[in-house]
Amino acid sequence: MIRFTTAAVLLLASACAVAQTADRIWSGGPILTMNDAAMRAEAIAEQDGRIIAVGSRDEVMQLRGSDTQLIDLDGRALLPGFVDAHGHVMMGGLQALSANLLAPPDGEVTDIASLQQVLRDWVAANQAAVDSAKLIIGFGYDNAQLKELRHPTRDDLDAVSSDYPILIIHQSGHLAALNSKALEIAGISAASKDPEGGVIRRRAGSGEPNGVLEELAMFSALFKILPAIGADGFKAFARAGSELWARFGYTTAQEGRSSPDTVRIMREVADEGGFAIDVVTYPDVLIDRDFIKAGVSPRYDQRLRIGGAKLTIDGSPQGFTAWRDQPYYKVVGDYPPGYSGYAAATAEQVFDAALWAAENEIQLITHANGERAMDLLIAAQRAAAARHPEAGALRPALIHGQFVRADQLDDFKALGVIPSLFPMHTFYWGDWHLEHTVGPEKGQNISPTGWVLERDMIFTSHHDAPVAFPDSMRVLDATVTRRARGSGVVVGPQHRVDVITALKAMTIWPAYQHFEEATKGSLEPGKLADFVILSADPTAVDPETLDTLDTLDVTETIKEGLTVFRLDARTARAAENPGFTRAMAALAGASHAPRMIQPSAWSRVLAGQKSVVTTACLSDLFLALSDGMASAPGR
Repeated sequence: MIRFTTAAVLLLASACAVAQTADRIWSGGPILTMNDAAMRAEAIAEQDGRIIAVGSRDEVMQLRGSDTQLIDLDGRALLPGFVDAHGHVMMGGLQALSANLLAPPDGEVTDIASLQQVLRDWVAANQAAVDSAKLIIGFGYDNAQLKELRHPTRDDLDAVSSDYPILIIHQSGHLAALNSKALEIAGISAASKDPEGGVIRRRAGSGEPNGVLEELAMFSALFKILPAIGADGFKAFARAGSELWARFGYTTAQEGRSSPDTVRIMREVADEGGFAIDVVTYPDVLIDRDFIKAGVSPRYDQRLRIGGAKLTIDGSPQGFTAWRDQPYYKVVGDYPPGYSGYAAATAEQVFDAALWAAENEIQLITHANGERAMDLLIAAQRAAAARHPEAGALRPALIHGQFVRADQLDDFKALGVIPSLFPMHTFYWGDWHLEHTVGPEKGQNISPTGWVLERDMIFTSHHDAPVAFPDSMRVLDATVTRRARGSGVVVGPQHRVDVITALKAMTIWPAYQHFEEATKGSLEPGKLADFVILSADPTAVDPETLDTLDTLDVTETIKEGLTVFRLDARTARAAENPGFTRAMAALAGASHAPRMIQPSAWSRVLAGQKSVVTTACLSDLFLALSDGMASAPGR
């Protein structure tokens, strides 16, 4: 656990405050510091982007000068800026490119008819971009949330348009539905064979494709039908992504899986001053280790740094591609008896990556959802620790860990692995897990935060955007209440946590995960003045009302003393983020963009990886798509 002593805080405060005058002082509302030694304060002072005092109003006001700006919180709550434990900020801006096919409350799609209407409305609102790209794209449909409990077919999409190709991607990123025009462009017909590691679904009693493509069948089609957005388009989306994260109170964002080409584009954006907040990225460890080793740094350069390396072992739990230690409960689809998912990396690759990271003192964060995937990770980390006893000090992180067992958490604790969990699954897919993936008993223990705390471990809570919006208040709600959006059932009441613990999992604990706890994550003198201001004190509201999301709003985000987002009439909806409209305008080549873009997301698979890939996760989609744009002709 991260702990602070009152003596240390007072000593630092007195040392920092000598002969200083504050640039800004905030007071007039609750201030939650995430510092156990002094959790609440009345005022906070900043100078040159750093905190110089936190405490009572009378004490802090002693740092007031003639030019000090006094800011009245007017009852709002000020907290440390949120630190993104895991997400894909570079692809967040790409949400502007597609129609939002998410189910309520993040979208309006409840059945095939509403999905069709959302597509029609999006085309009408973005006709210039559609005409320019010659493609209609949607993201986020979930067959489990549709009234018909099936995937849209080519016939359903042909009813929207037969002139333009239509590509809509499942929320898991593992499947897509195409209309007839898109299938034609992709060269997929009755004569097409299923690619290794993919499936072309067929019409009943026929070899004719029905429009639904799985895994590598989808990825190969994407290469042929996606527009050549190019590096400039990617840069526009990268800027928009950082603006979206800031809109939800994040002052540090993560690009949780990148490549050398995408990092180079990110570097250009950073050097142009394009990032409103800090961005830490983790390039894929299976692509170019020399690039990672040469670029990894504890320091930001123009708000960008390489924090370590990323490894992916399996796929999606809700999509039945997480690698389990037993059969799935009640799979939906055409799966063989006893199906338990499969691996996205070989044992040799996993062991080699863990050993390389330990030998080179590089932090490794690893995507693993299924029990068997985590067994492999534990074995690899144990081998690395046997050869390099200091490996645990590198703070390796488990990303997602949806089906982690209690005994595996014991192993992770012994190995120094930090669990970065995904409690938002309890909201979005809680019912699905109870009914289909692991069943009503084991489903109670997805993202088992309670087990982590019982072991005196820390955990971090993430959103994995753009799988879902990087909505910090939804992360908070799901971590505290664990209430499924459909049934309203509490999924694993034993894993509910209090609001302060959930906030730590979004601030000081992810700062620790990123080796940034000395400068971020809590409000203490000497740390960066990274703040988020909420509409109310999150500890003063009924936790059971958090899931309404009417209780709390992010009203302002402050990065090193300067406001990077403020909630007003213009920014009241994330969909009206100006970064989105600029990105859409860049894509369409228009002089001005539509006023409002409905955000969502899209992506594709790892390109050029030499090893055999049998499955993919949504980050594969993000990585290959951004690689394609970053390496477009003309660079």
